[in-house]
Amino acid sequence: MKKKTNSKLKIIPLGGLEQIGMNITAFEYEDSIIVVDCGLSFPEDDMLGIDLVIPDVTYLRENIDKVKGFFITHGHEDHIGAIPYILRDINVPIYATKLTIGIIDNKLREHNMLTKVKRKVVKYGQHINLGCFRVEFIKTNHSIQDAAALAIYSPAGIVVHTGDFKVDYTPVFGDAIDLQRFGEIGKKGVLALMCDSTNAERPGFTNSERTVGKTFDNIFADHKNTRIIIATFASNVDRVQQIINSAYKFGRKVVVEGRSMVNIISTATELGYLHIPENTLIDIEQLKDYPDEQTVLITTGSQGESMAALSRMAANLHKKVTIKPGDTIIFSSNPIPGNEKAVSNVINELFMKGAEVIFQDAHVSGHACREEIKLIYSLVKPKYAIPVHGEYKHLKAQASIARELGYNKENIFILSSGNVLELDENEAKVTGQVPVGDILVDGLGVGDVGNIVLRDRQHLAEDGIIIVVMTLESGSGQVLAGPDIVSRGFVYVRGAESLMDEAKQVLEDVMDYCMDRNITDWGKIKTEVKEELSEFVWKKTKRRPMIMPIIMEV
Repeated sequence: MKKKTNSKLKIIPLGGLEQIGMNITAFEYEDSIIVVDCGLSFPEDDMLGIDLVIPDVTYLRENIDKVKGFFITHGHEDHIGAIPYILRDINVPIYATKLTIGIIDNKLREHNMLTKVKRKVVKYGQHINLGCFRVEFIKTNHSIQDAAALAIYSPAGIVVHTGDFKVDYTPVFGDAIDLQRFGEIGKKGVLALMCDSTNAERPGFTNSERTVGKTFDNIFADHKNTRIIIATFASNVDRVQQIINSAYKFGRKVVVEGRSMVNIISTATELGYLHIPENTLIDIEQLKDYPDEQTVLITTGSQGESMAALSRMAANLHKKVTIKPGDTIIFSSNPIPGNEKAVSNVINELFMKGAEVIFQDAHVSGHACREEIKLIYSLVKPKYAIPVHGEYKHLKAQASIARELGYNKENIFILSSGNVLELDENEAKVTGQVPVGDILVDGLGVGDVGNIVLRDRQHLAEDGIIIVVMTLESGSGQVLAGPDIVSRGFVYVRGAESLMDEAKQVLEDVMDYCMDRNITDWGKIKTEVKEELSEFVWKKTKRRPMIMPIIMEV
């Protein structure tokens, strides 16, 4: 591993910076590339009709012969969600811990790719050699089991990537984060630390996941006579474990509702990460056989997603569960930035149905606060600091922590997606840019909806459409029928007959003008129609609907 050459290590984030989601980073040394994580993000409000967003991996496609494998830090969507799409083209092995591979297998199975993609389960402390790299998995804590940090050994030096992490000395399942190993690697000399910034603005330490268990016990004790419904993240297996523990203690049966929740819980139980006492889980069909005060529902929808189970219950759209006055509903999560409005809408709807809603103190974060970030820096002692995972303000907050710890501005790098950072013992600098961007997934189409289609959808959503239909005689170009006007989403036609009559008159004038000048080229006719009608409509209504002339020839 020690062979020193003149080459530098390149770190190339292909997504995930300046946003929460879509994490994917390439590490390149001479003829080897390894990739850490392969996540998706969810669409912004202006991405009309888009289901999910995946990173643009043109750079990997162009250097496919160098790409050796993907290393996945943990099983959250923003780190694994793009795998079924990206690995269609870039089919290399995936390395991850047991539960993470279990969740990835579910995804690949849904996409009929299970036999096509190689997967390898890695244990903590194990080293994987690929090309010029050696990668070691280090135990961390997070809001999903089996999270790992990666120590990436390259000929230019060691990079430590924390993945998403917190320091939990009393986790619900398994061991605490392996701080000792971070310290040992720090002693070897670390070139760069890429550390989770999500909570870098928050002072102090993140509470242990176990504190939520006590909160649940208290809530269960205070609400012995009502049905309890708890919304949380499907992937937070430890949270689900604690809800099940409290339910068992208080003699309640548990129903799990929401597809992603059912999937992950069955995977986690199969792999031994979740221990459910016998006869505790019941099917949703059996709810009616038990009195309310003996049941608990664990459901998806803690982020106010319109299709998730809790939102459907709140909106009376759920086939099996109706919210009743007196139900106790617990939000065991914090709204992700951008979801606050959706969450408060669902909470309001639940209150209106007479339910009691609890959304304080039933959640702890899965990410490190300022003191834990300082702890990792002090153990790893990197030469360069590269804050990752978070919006720009979070990256800035981590940079300020590094400054507090005595790092010079020159050694702290806030990168943008697509930057190529080249580094070795002597220096580090951004030397270039690779193509990056959002690939939109709509239904089964990947990347077939681009900016132009979105702009059209925006246009249609804002101003509607007017379709002009006419029939011309072939040869002479005489108007045989029309022009007729059909509109959608523009004005309510019955209330605007005079406007439509005037518009028709404008069109007839345009056609007369074209006939008089012997304009028979369809392109020209369409342009004239569009321009004249657009101007007329703008004068009358101050709107610019999309105008589509359709010409038929007889």
